[in-house]
Amino acid sequence: MMSRADRTVLSEWWWTVDRLLLGSLFVLMMIGIVLCLAASPPIAARLGIADPFHFVQRQVLFLVPAAIVLVGTSFLSPRTIRRVCILVFLTFLALLFATLVIGPEVKGARRWLMIAGITIQPSEFIKPAFVVLAAWLFSESSKRPEMPAQTLAIGLLGSVALPLVLQPDFGQTMLVCLVWGALFFLAGLRWIWVVGLMGSAVGGAMVAYNFVPHVRKRIDRFLDPATGDTYQIDTALESFRHGGWLGQGPGEGTVKRILPDGHTDFIFAVAAEEFGIILCLILLSLFAFIIIRSLMRAVDEQDPFSRFAATGLALLFGLQASINMMVNVHLMPAKGMTLPFISYGGSSLISLAFGMGMLLAFSRRRPGAAALAALSEPQHDPRALARPA
Repeated sequence: MMSRADRTVLSEWWWTVDRLLLGSLFVLMMIGIVLCLAASPPIAARLGIADPFHFVQRQVLFLVPAAIVLVGTSFLSPRTIRRVCILVFLTFLALLFATLVIGPEVKGARRWLMIAGITIQPSEFIKPAFVVLAAWLFSESSKRPEMPAQTLAIGLLGSVALPLVLQPDFGQTMLVCLVWGALFFLAGLRWIWVVGLMGSAVGGAMVAYNFVPHVRKRIDRFLDPATGDTYQIDTALESFRHGGWLGQGPGEGTVKRILPDGHTDFIFAVAAEEFGIILCLILLSLFAFIIIRSLMRAVDEQDPFSRFAATGLALLFGLQASINMMVNVHLMPAKGMTLPFISYGGSSLISLAFGMGMLLAFSRRRPGAAALAALSEPQHDPRALARPA
């Protein structure tokens, strides 16, 4: 057991990191392995893969570097994280544009690259780096009014949204825009910006609906199921009905055998069928705990950059989880978004570990940070206050 008196890097990290938050993330990872074990064998059989546990083995393989990235990133200082994010952002922004040219087309979209035999989705990695850089620009706008930080933040959003729309990936575009808008709001934007951003969002949604056929089809199917094929969402809802409160038991689900994307986008429905709505509520509570605790830690941060970055990363994590679960229960149109740390996918798992590792780093209780904040406050001589006028 490490003592508080130790001055090693590991001991300092252990006593300053949010251990409850760290433990909750590892619990999510373990639940993800169990649910991948339940959901992926039918997918492997459907794809003609001889090994029924092919996806489980790959998920465990991805889990090792993800755990290293999660813990390793949590050791970093805010300044180092900012520098790392600049490098990550520029690298994956270039790869994001590269998908438009050399990326394979899958279901009408170009979102992936094959590098050294590994499939990579650049949009997953660029999201946490984008959030941190946006948080830094918004924090600078309050500290240095002469710096055009808000204008740069708008340009940052445009540089990410443009290739995402061209892929097209409207789900990820909506996600980064929502987090960016929340940070802009926290930074104290003027009402004229509120009206302008809301107008831009409505206008963008109308353009997507009118000029992008698959967006129109998804929205129409959501509003009126009779207008198109709703097999996927109907099967997901059947999983919830079939599972009931306690589920059919591990490996006993039958609806999952015909559920498309049961190991990725609709793994929440598989959890409902095999382990019941009780497990779904436990998962929902675990996500809520992680988000609320992260936001509470962010509120206590004295440094605006750390506060904005921790808030943005928590919102990114929470919104992605919310969108996935809402799609599974037909509360919003299908978005093709994974459930954090639960769904199968190497890019998703490692990028989420990177984002939550940064969140752990920003929310660490650093005694030195409090001392610096105290020193930055104007000092008053108590004898001067007591001196009569």
